[in-house]
Amino acid sequence: MSQLPKDLLDILACPRCRGPLAVEPASLRCDACKLRYRVDNGIPVMLIHEAEHLDGGDRVGPDVQPPAG
Repeated sequence: MSQLPKDLLDILACPRCRGPLAVEPASLRCDACKLRYRVDNGIPVMLIHEAEHLDGGDRVGPDVQPPAG
């Protein structure tokens, strides 16, 4: 992954749970939701329906609802 600026990483949060994200080589990971958001050409793709499940690798899909709360 091309280096994301620290000030951008400081404000990015998981769009599903609003939790912190861990930086991976080509993606950003939310451990709370168990989702991975890819980074394309240095641009984080923070769309829930484009995220991958950490345990299965499948896309989440458009019918996923954010957690209640």
